[in-house]
Amino acid sequence: MTAAELLVPPLAPALLVYSLCVVFAAGIVRGFAGFGFSAITVAGMSLVISPALVVPAIFALEILASLSQLRGIARDVDMPWLSWLMLGNLICIPIGVALLAWLPETPLRLLIGALLMAAALLLRGGAHVTLVPTRGVRLAAGLASGFINGVAAIGGIAIAVMLSTTKMAPAALRATLIALLLFSDIVSLVCAALMPSAAHASGTLLGPDTLKWALWLAPAMLAGIWYGQRSFKGVSPVQFRKHVLNLLIALATVSVVRSLVGLLG
Repeated sequence: MTAAELLVPPLAPALLVYSLCVVFAAGIVRGFAGFGFSAITVAGMSLVISPALVVPAIFALEILASLSQLRGIARDVDMPWLSWLMLGNLICIPIGVALLAWLPETPLRLLIGALLMAAALLLRGGAHVTLVPTRGVRLAAGLASGFINGVAAIGGIAIAVMLSTTKMAPAALRATLIALLLFSDIVSLVCAALMPSAAHASGTLLGPDTLKWALWLAPAMLAGIWYGQRSFKGVSPVQFRKHVLNLLIALATVSVVRSLVGLLG
């Protein structure tokens, strides 16, 4: 077996280049907003590649993305929010992943994507909703985002919608999202390794191609994150909230469209 066969996923050259472009664009969004990498990457690559081939690798890439950003955001993390969000995710991510073995995935993605899109549109349109940061509210937000992440892999979008209704400063919101995604992606990757999956001969969601895809896509993702982080500097709170809500609407729309396409066969 040649070095290329060991390191490069078995795909046509044009599609390999396309995958790098998608991941670079998703990396820019991740570097700027602190979330959105998985949703954009899965949505873009699932047009030409089976999501089952890349989703586990994307969990690994998300972990690498968060680690690459931790040094610059650690002082801005809102620890009271983060601790309760982590607890909620720890409880509900395994429940969400387990439900995928019993409930149809596509209708769930459609329902959750539609709800998130409606919420983001309302907020973008000027609706004023403010979450009071009590322990119960923080835990409920963590439970909801963890469940959505386990079921539909869009927990980052869900928690971004919730946190956009708080009075959290842009830097704190972005930093808290990055730290939470690091934790939730580690939990999701562990669940993928342990959770039985009839769709894979190996018995779990992780297969031998996971590392190959992660190594192939990592440089493009890191380059995108670097560019996105530079773009974040100097953005005002009003501009940041506007950009985040626009991104949420776009990502939720992509999730809904993907689900509709899946339902229509």
